Amino acid sequence: MNPLDGLEPLIAPAAISWWPPAPGWWSLPPLLALLGWALWLYRRRRARQAQVELEPPLDPLRQAALDELARLPKPYDGAPAGPWLQELNGLLKRLCRMHYPGDNSHTLSGRAWLAYLDNRCPAAGLTRWMILVEGAYRPQCKLEDKAIAGLYQSVETWVRKHV
Repeated sequence: MNPLDGLEPLIAPAAISWWPPAPGWWSLPPLLALLGWALWLYRRRRARQAQVELEPPLDPLRQAALDELARLPKPYDGAPAGPWLQELNGLLKRLCRMHYPGDNSHTLSGRAWLAYLDNRCPAAGLTRWMILVEGAYRPQCKLEDKAIAGLYQSVETWVRKHV
């Protein structure tokens, strides 16, 4: 007699059903949602840090000039633009006098003044804004809102990026 003959026959495994799930299955969806939210916060914080690292801090003089530029009342709704243009020119001349004292830039006017500004920061493109130097001398000089925003943006770019 063979000793293996006394063994019981193999039992086929029962099919595993998908219901009821394992204990604690209900905690999986909130955990996945929490994980997704944490990942979103992490990526958002990293993007902010990367943006802050790209922008170098401004020196106090430039920051003060930007603050003064922001405080200047813009001549919207058909208000005379002459005083605003004079203030912009004055601000730019003061900055040039402080940053480039040997250039005597405060004596320049007209196209020479705009060319000087563009040589210091071509990205601002101030030579296309001839109204900056002529507008203060025109009676009842008025600017459209789009022109005011464009000139403001150019002056702000010049203040931030001039060398």
